[in-house]
Amino acid sequence: MKKKWPLLASVVASAASASIAALGYTISNRVMYMKQKDEQFIWNREVQSNRLDEDWFTHVAKESFIVQSPNGYPITCHKIQSTTSLNTIIILHGVTETHINSLKYAQVFARLGYNIIVYDQRRHGKTDGKTTSYGFYEKYDLQAVVEAVRSQMTHDALLGIQGESMGAATTLQYGGLDDTLFDFIIADCAFSTFEKQLHHVLMRDTPIKTAYAVKLADFFIQKRDGYTLREVAPIEAVQKISKPILYIHSLEDTYIPHTMSEALHAAKPENTRLVLFEKGEHAQSFNEQPFDYEKEIIKFLVDFHISYLPQDYQFPQKKRRTRIIQPA
Repeated sequence: MKKKWPLLASVVASAASASIAALGYTISNRVMYMKQKDEQFIWNREVQSNRLDEDWFTHVAKESFIVQSPNGYPITCHKIQSTTSLNTIIILHGVTETHINSLKYAQVFARLGYNIIVYDQRRHGKTDGKTTSYGFYEKYDLQAVVEAVRSQMTHDALLGIQGESMGAATTLQYGGLDDTLFDFIIADCAFSTFEKQLHHVLMRDTPIKTAYAVKLADFFIQKRDGYTLREVAPIEAVQKISKPILYIHSLEDTYIPHTMSEALHAAKPENTRLVLFEKGEHAQSFNEQPFDYEKEIIKFLVDFHISYLPQDYQFPQKKRRTRIIQPA
């Protein structure tokens, strides 16, 4: 009978190890392979909610060009030529979205005298890439796009970058690599560190109420995708950025809490501004208060002496916005 105890212990240990491995694999899968939204669904959602003026988009001058990612795939960039000026803004979407989601900001920047460039981030839309890494690999894609765009601009032309959610985190991480080629950043609802963000989501959305789950996910992500969660840390990157940054967040955001933007701002408050809107779930600040959002962008650009309103600028007339309920 005594001889069975070592065997039983071995079986229990093996079962526990298998369960832990399965949990780590499952969490890392969820992180790396989050389900994407259909591009046509995004287009219909933006048009129906009046965030994308289909007639304006149809008639505005557009062109596409290819940038080769250092990660090994082509990135198709879409340029909206809305002004004779060379001033340009690159806009990055968040996780599960595509460049179509970025177009809701296009008319804002067109009114402000900027051309607009959007593209699908890694493993989104028509851009290849095995995994989503929340800025770790994506920042090098953005670096390649910035270099390509800047090479076609005059020295005195302005180049800004706006990111939403993962796009904001990507933008800040790129800025920490090199802030010499762009003039300003607008970071809408960025997370401060991916380690804290994953912990928050696991606590909020799953029955896994332990910090060990994050450590387990970190181990599997490092083995499977080549980076650690601690390496995805916008809060460290912002301390290396000297260019002006506008942080935007909504107080109702429960996916990425507004305290993360507050932490980013506090990490290096010099030459930065934090705007907190009362309304809006995650990445909904513009959707809930588009006119106030545009006013805050204008104030940022003017107050930080980046650019001024074009002489023909006209503040948009308020339109009724249809609330679109997104499926889970």
